[in-house]
Amino acid sequence: MNDKQETIGYVNKIIPFSNVDGEGNRMAIFLQGCNYNCLYCHNPETINRCVNCGECVPVCEYEALSMVDGKVQYDIDKCVNCDACIATCKKNSSPKITKITASELMKKIEKVKFFISGITVSGGECTLQRDFLKELFTKVKSLGLTTFIDTNGSTPIYMDKELLEVTDKTMIDLKAFHPEENKILTGLTNETVIKNIRELGKLDKIYEIRTVVVPEVLNNNYTVDMGSKLLAEINPNIQYKLIKYRPMGVRKELLETTVPTNDYMKELESIARANGCINTIIV
Repeated sequence: MNDKQETIGYVNKIIPFSNVDGEGNRMAIFLQGCNYNCLYCHNPETINRCVNCGECVPVCEYEALSMVDGKVQYDIDKCVNCDACIATCKKNSSPKITKITASELMKKIEKVKFFISGITVSGGECTLQRDFLKELFTKVKSLGLTTFIDTNGSTPIYMDKELLEVTDKTMIDLKAFHPEENKILTGLTNETVIKNIRELGKLDKIYEIRTVVVPEVLNNNYTVDMGSKLLAEINPNIQYKLIKYRPMGVRKELLETTVPTNDYMKELESIARANGCINTIIV
């Protein structure tokens, strides 16, 4: 008899059907918590867990939030997703986080298993909940579905043999190639990111690498030049996705940042392709 207690996962949201989170039609699961603090973060409410301060409760006009025994309670049936609570939160969190085990989440996955090719777990930074991730992926693999990790690459995934055994592919953010620029952007340097890309690439565990192009803030040419050279060295067929920065949902400090032109994006694409990264795309 196995009496091992299942790990609790902290989930920000679930998209049952997505065609932009990896290969095929996938369920996308976003976990709560991130060790990055990106200047251009589009979802800062995924960074921290709720501390039950209660500041969000009175701003909810639909009474979906209440305080019970010193903790914020969320009623999904009353919520209209106006996100007034998230706008009020000063701690980069959300009161709408779901605590769930892998077995409980599997019930949701099993309902759509015939309509998806697999699941992609993102964040936040999903590898911060490594034990939950491993338990979930182990169960998902038993359904014959594929498992993708969407990650900022800051944790040493390449060293985690148990997790890799149940992981089909990773999708890694290469936010900046220079470690100090990465630190200015996110709060952390990127040595582990580069190591993950190099080692996971050798294991054929990478589906795509992504770089968000932000003029005036980042040395995009250097990142794309060095990043594409690295990918071409490992496997020139790895998809390198260049993402045009769009100031929607970002912090107010970057609202006025210039959006890259189509010509500039094509210039960066040409740099990557000239370096041998033949599967470079712009989105």
